[in-house]
Amino acid sequence: MSPIRSATIVALASAVLAATLTGCSFGAAEKDSSPITIAADLELSGVAAPVGKAYQRALELKVDQLNSSGALGDRKIRLVVKDNRSDAAESLRNIGDFSNDATVNAIIMGGCNQCAVDAVRTINERKVPTIALAPSGAVANPVPERRYVFKLAPNATDSAAALTAELRRRGITEVGVLHSDDDYGREGLTALDAEFGKTTIKRVRAEAVRTTDTELAAPVRRLTNRDPAALIIWTPPEQATLAATAADQSGYGGSLFFDAAAAGDLFLGGSGQATERATLIFTQTMVIDDVIATTPAKAARRQWFQDYTARFGGYNGLSSFAADAVQLIADSALRSGGSDGRVDRDGLRDVLETSQLDGLSGPIRMTPDNHSGLMPQALTTLVARGGRWRLAG
Repeated sequence: MSPIRSATIVALASAVLAATLTGCSFGAAEKDSSPITIAADLELSGVAAPVGKAYQRALELKVDQLNSSGALGDRKIRLVVKDNRSDAAESLRNIGDFSNDATVNAIIMGGCNQCAVDAVRTINERKVPTIALAPSGAVANPVPERRYVFKLAPNATDSAAALTAELRRRGITEVGVLHSDDDYGREGLTALDAEFGKTTIKRVRAEAVRTTDTELAAPVRRLTNRDPAALIIWTPPEQATLAATAADQSGYGGSLFFDAAAAGDLFLGGSGQATERATLIFTQTMVIDDVIATTPAKAARRQWFQDYTARFGGYNGLSSFAADAVQLIADSALRSGGSDGRVDRDGLRDVLETSQLDGLSGPIRMTPDNHSGLMPQALTTLVARGGRWRLAG
């Protein structure tokens, strides 16, 4: 066979092979492997910075875990974070920027109640699925007016019910309440009064404090002067610590109870003496090292606790909500993708609205009628012992 003929045959075979490969792939949709982009609006400076930074650490850790696990196939999560400086107006500007970016698939907002409520209109108009980590019920209700907004934090009614059950168990009948002067604080007071109305528990006095207040001696003194058997502190974490210290310095000898929104670091640091024997209503993950991992979900929570502690040298109870928000978005993005794997916001929203997850925070169930997915059974009773939170009992 001549060299020319041989070369012609090889060239022809190559052309046929190329045509065959092209033909095979021509009819198939090219699989999209672009990143799943999650934008985060967090309080990284200003009064709420400690909480915002805890959320940021959790988001970064969870994204790293998912990206290295292979669970997303060819996809990766891209995290874009902006600081709202604990200011609702700045937060709204961030949400506007994220919404206008076509590459952003979903948004996670931090613990600022007013930020989330103020952003509802923009989120709905731009149709960008958003999970807020703020506890106020107004974040996700009424649902028909918040189609694209979801909430992942303890609900006031659930916290109030759990607190009341613990008060009854201990035979406490008179309480004072210190609450934040915002939507969530007022919602909490209403929920507590409703639960107390079913029992013999009496609220002897309530004091409201602005979320920016740091001098709490006066309102705490007005509460403790009535000498209630228990003092309920329904404020953000930093204020809860200040209130406990003020109560200790006033010589108050009654019991302290914290709402779930007051949860922060596992280790109580300098506030350990003031909070010793205090009770906190929160999720089991905060003290998962006290729990025997008898189920895959509990094992996952323990692993999360260990991974977070290993990377950051301590644990923050709020971290699991941020991690679960990432998981919910990632799962919804993968399930909502069409035959080509492309993710659109409407499809992601529709899947997110029916999501079920035995998450790091506990059982989560979203429905078309309920966009606040943390189930009541996620909450348990913790007690401060030896400078850290422990499982009660």
